[in-house]
Amino acid sequence: MLPHRDPYLDPNRPVDERVEDLLARMTLAEKAGQLFHTTLTMNADGTLAEAGAEATDGPFPRQGTTELVTDGHLTHFNLLGQYGVRETAEWVNRLQALAADTRLGIPVTLSTDPRHAFTDNPGASFHSGAFSAWPEPLGLAAIGDPELVERFGDTVRREYLSTGFRVALHPQIDLATEPRWSRQSGTFGSSADMTSELVRAYVRGLQGPRLGPRSVAAMVKHFPGGMRDHHLEPFKAAIAAGCSQMMPYYGQPIGVEGWEEVGFGFNRDVLTGLLRERLGFDGIICTDWGLLTDARLMGEPHEARAWGIEHLSVAERAAKALDAGADQFGGEQCPDVIVELVRSGRIAEERIDASVRRLLREKFVLGLFERRYVDPDRAEETVGAAEFTALGAAAQRRSLTVLTNHSLLPLTDRPNLYVEGVGAQTASLYGNVVADPAHADLAVLRLRAPYEERPGRFESFFHSGSPVFGEERLKEILGLLDAVPTLVCVNLERPVVLPEIAAKAAALVADYGASDTALLDVAFGRARAEGRLPFELPRSMAAVAASRPDVPNDTEDPVFPYGHGLDV
Repeated sequence: MLPHRDPYLDPNRPVDERVEDLLARMTLAEKAGQLFHTTLTMNADGTLAEAGAEATDGPFPRQGTTELVTDGHLTHFNLLGQYGVRETAEWVNRLQALAADTRLGIPVTLSTDPRHAFTDNPGASFHSGAFSAWPEPLGLAAIGDPELVERFGDTVRREYLSTGFRVALHPQIDLATEPRWSRQSGTFGSSADMTSELVRAYVRGLQGPRLGPRSVAAMVKHFPGGMRDHHLEPFKAAIAAGCSQMMPYYGQPIGVEGWEEVGFGFNRDVLTGLLRERLGFDGIICTDWGLLTDARLMGEPHEARAWGIEHLSVAERAAKALDAGADQFGGEQCPDVIVELVRSGRIAEERIDASVRRLLREKFVLGLFERRYVDPDRAEETVGAAEFTALGAAAQRRSLTVLTNHSLLPLTDRPNLYVEGVGAQTASLYGNVVADPAHADLAVLRLRAPYEERPGRFESFFHSGSPVFGEERLKEILGLLDAVPTLVCVNLERPVVLPEIAAKAAALVADYGASDTALLDVAFGRARAEGRLPFELPRSMAAVAASRPDVPNDTEDPVFPYGHGLDV
């Protein structure tokens, strides 16, 4: 067998030796490209999206794929959007072939936001589509079974691997302590102990016993959560479990003694002092998306989250983040800025090398230099396979949380059903669907958690603000509950204020992402709900406003406390 021409291409050499050999061959521009983890779209037929074509109509109308890879030297991308499984695998192979044809042939590391649940929010996660459908992480917390979470992580790993995703931009382990916050559905709830236990299982499922060629690297977020030591416990657990990457949050410390009041992504006290030195994390630190520029995001103007340093230029912001300890910039694609910082003497090339080493090392450890391509046939067999779909469907049923039951559940026979928010075709498999509540034996009503409309800009993609149903909507709901015995199922993407509904519903169930079939199977006794609330449900908006936003379960006299749930 002929020896490899270049040591970095020889899989028999130690990883560190390969890293140093490749690093020594790289130009400054090639190094700078590694420091950007930006977002790509693809064409529906699996071809590369280029500037001037589909890419200009998408949410990131900047440079085309070929330009980013060949001229910008970028090799880390986050795929935005949902596409066919075969088309995605073919796109991955085209992207990897493009990278293989560059001077050094550095393979692409492809990442994704969550793709295994019911939320479809292009700013944070995607509906499962062809992937197996599971409850949101809140639902996994409601079950509270680390073994199940590890199996979930392993399922994600296997489906991602088959399609070429090698970095999961999750798990999200902030604690859900503020009822008005928009990102709670991606968390494991309000308990630091539960979150710590489940994140260990999740990382094991994604990465295995150690990071390797069959792993998906976990980018844990959003560090450091609510900042108090209590909020740090899950991050300590993630680090102990060996998580490969960490994403600091958009937040900013206010009034923390000894800490500079600038955003976490630019904050040396947070990234170096706390994360690196105190907690001992030596993996990749990738900033949250869009800290440097005012690039358009999701088709809307997106102001950089440069809290405390808004007056600085893009180059000055980049330098500040590098000085703080960041390795990579999420959602950005301006490597020329890094080149100029080094050439001007503002940033030493040795500092760039330190981050590039971490980034290259992960590529070698993941085996990307040896196995960058995927098999489209294998991808189609794996994604949404019967085994994974069955596991997800069972988890949906287990996660459902029965909050009240006034002798309604389990249902029997074939009652006349009036349904809202439930597919009539599905409901007809369980009862006789009627169009008028007056003709029904009972009603099944599915509700979404209320939120405040905030149109325009990036925030419009998230549900935040008051968790109280509007007066007119509440009147409609209570009218139905007065007219007919009603099973109410409320989707808890965050806590909801519902004392009146809880008082009048014949049964009240919470879901965190579950199909109509899952709900009705539980309602008719064909499956068992095991869920317990992963956070408390407050009694009023006044109680929410009076609570401390960084303290778990802190509202006065909640309607249902943390951990509540009935057996049926």
